[in-house]
Amino acid sequence: MEAFIWLAVVAILLVIEAATAGLTTIWFAGGALAAAIASYCGAVDFVQWLLFLCVSLVLLIFTRPMAVKYMNKGTTKTNANSLIGRKAVVIQQIDNLAQTGQVKISDIEWMARAALDGEIIHENDIVVIKEIQGVKLIVEKAKED
Repeated sequence: MEAFIWLAVVAILLVIEAATAGLTTIWFAGGALAAAIASYCGAVDFVQWLLFLCVSLVLLIFTRPMAVKYMNKGTTKTNANSLIGRKAVVIQQIDNLAQTGQVKISDIEWMARAALDGEIIHENDIVVIKEIQGVKLIVEKAKED
């Protein structure tokens, strides 16, 4: 009888997963399936619950990062996040100490700061955008090919 309860839990979790499609309950459905198999084989309640928790955690920890990476593969970055990794031209010398610096990318001027404190990046140098902090681009000098 307990095996059928576990199978019902699996079914409920799979329905929730299908409704959300956000990789939220699939890991626990795997744990419930393992507990259902253990229950069918005659395992005691404690073993079933322990198996449910352990299998769920193992699936969550080891397979979720790969699944998320696979699911987000075709996602395109939008707005400011699309700038990360792109190259820009320095139009005003970048000096963190003097709090100066501007770059131009796609005909838009941005305030910029060097990723490394103390580094001065000169006008007309090419930089790579590493991150965005507020309205400033954090850049580093591009490596010459």
